[in-house]
Amino acid sequence: MEITQQCVVALTWTLKDTLGEVLDVLDDPVEFLVGGDDLLAKIEEALQGHEAGDKIDLHLEPEEAFGDYNDQLVFLEPRTLFPAELEEGMTFEGLPPGAHADAPRDVLYTVTEIYPEHVVLDGNHPLAGIAIRLNLKVEKVRDATEEEIGRGSAGTGFFKVQRGAPDGAPLH
Repeated sequence: MEITQQCVVALTWTLKDTLGEVLDVLDDPVEFLVGGDDLLAKIEEALQGHEAGDKIDLHLEPEEAFGDYNDQLVFLEPRTLFPAELEEGMTFEGLPPGAHADAPRDVLYTVTEIYPEHVVLDGNHPLAGIAIRLNLKVEKVRDATEEEIGRGSAGTGFFKVQRGAPDGAPLH
């Protein structure tokens, strides 16, 4: 079966930065809805017309992938607003009550630094500002179900697009 809009593809991949450092490897296939919110536009475009067994090598600039790094999405917040068991790398959907009033509420923030009095939160995707190389393999192609089409997703996805994110940037 050939990949077209409104079908589900099972993919494996190796994701690298432009220096060749491996950022992520997916050995077990994950399903994505083509024509939904699961994949970046450039990936969907490259997949069109391919079949199970095909391999595709892509180079994506930041604006085609996870967006440019936006320093306006970095916030310094009082440590007292967060739980005692806070660790670097933890994520929060939006900021807690009492945090910076102008911060977007529909963003996933990552704790990047913890100080005795403050916490640094970054609302950028971890791969924002990075050009990536993606070596994809199409493992399987099938028709999408009505439920998958209705929700715009096969239910999983590293490349899930977050509607309402700054600049329409994908989240993960």
